[in-house]
Amino acid sequence: MPFLTQTARMLPELDGPIAHRLAMNTVDLLATLLADEAYSRPVPDGTGNARMLRRIQLFIDGQLSNPDLSPGYVAAAHYISTRSLHKLFEDSGTTAAAWIRGRRLAGARRDLADPLLADVPIAAIGARWGLPDPAHFSRVFRAAHGCSPSAYRQRT
Repeated sequence: MPFLTQTARMLPELDGPIAHRLAMNTVDLLATLLADEAYSRPVPDGTGNARMLRRIQLFIDGQLSNPDLSPGYVAAAHYISTRSLHKLFEDSGTTAAAWIRGRRLAGARRDLADPLLADVPIAAIGARWGLPDPAHFSRVFRAAHGCSPSAYRQRT
């Protein structure tokens, strides 16, 4: 807690890209701590499906930059069938492909809003998040956020 208290006190003195980056890193740190807390709790589901889904979601988060990441890739890495993977995600209300796409787009959106990355080409940001085809990245970003990556970057 002392870190958060001290960071909160420093923010008014900082401005520009450094303050933005510090705030975003603090939010990421809190999200990591909360995720660890949530994933370490016992799962009430007696079948272990919820635990397996959590493990798969963490695996996906670690592989987002891999352009080959797909439901088939994830299923093979966990020694389950693609059908079983789809069933795990179906029970959670989404699909494996939608989870991957959503996580990639969330990372790209954060990078596009980061003033310290303003000089990084949009195509490089897409590639960093496993979307190496600029046209495809632009299409899926627009579908998710209602504007192109360049328009989103200009608005933030």
